[in-house]
Amino acid sequence: MNPFLIRGANLELYADSVSLKLLPLKDSVFLYKGDQVVVAEFEVHPEDLADSLWVKLAHSEEIQGWIRQKDLAESFVPTETISQFIHFFSNAYLPYFIAVIALFVCLILVRLSCRKRIPFVLLNDIDSLYPLFLCLLMSVSATLYESIQLFAPEMWQYYFFNPTLSPIRLPGLLACFLISVWAVFIVGLTTIEEAFRHLSPGQALLYLLGLLSACIICYLFFVWSTPSGIGYVFLLALIGVFIFKVATSFQYKYKCGNCGSKMKKKGKCSVCDAVNE
Repeated sequence: MNPFLIRGANLELYADSVSLKLLPLKDSVFLYKGDQVVVAEFEVHPEDLADSLWVKLAHSEEIQGWIRQKDLAESFVPTETISQFIHFFSNAYLPYFIAVIALFVCLILVRLSCRKRIPFVLLNDIDSLYPLFLCLLMSVSATLYESIQLFAPEMWQYYFFNPTLSPIRLPGLLACFLISVWAVFIVGLTTIEEAFRHLSPGQALLYLLGLLSACIICYLFFVWSTPSGIGYVFLLALIGVFIFKVATSFQYKYKCGNCGSKMKKKGKCSVCDAVNE
């Protein structure tokens, strides 16, 4: 019953066309794809069984009218950059297209990593916890996002039409999601710095390409698997892998004198085959 919009919100029509009803809801005016409107008023029509809440939209002084809140949500997108990005990324074909490309790139880089020992996250990883931590954060973000869609869709709808980059004053689950997004951004910048610190520029770019593909696959996998409950199980497993890697990272007491890789004991380096005594 409560509107998810606020007065003065700017919206853009992405459907081909939509009709606005004129009082007393008999005549109509039409808007077309790309037209922008402002939310002017709200009105309740208890006799309307489809949706009792109607919203008045203003395109110009001459073109103004009423539309059900439900129909508005299906046809309009806020003009704010955040909402536009969410709408663009949520298009049905785009996630599948991105997933296919990311999977293809990952398979190539995994094969090269196994044959030519090209750095790749977890397989022939750099001496840093940040890359795996970034994958974990992407997985957490995806799980939180899909959990909101499952258990509190009205919360996500309100955020979509009233976006913000600050987690303050947001509901708990939504605040956690936004914090995880900020964490992905911060850890991502740190990971880029770590990659160029450990690798040559060419190797670093190739490594970051593989890491980006891995993060995309993690995100899409958890978005698709969370509704069935499988995503939560895999997320716990990934957390376990990260904790194990953190624990084992403290077992390295030596560094290779040739390439600088960490070693548990003196002897032959597993990376460059140099003998350390």
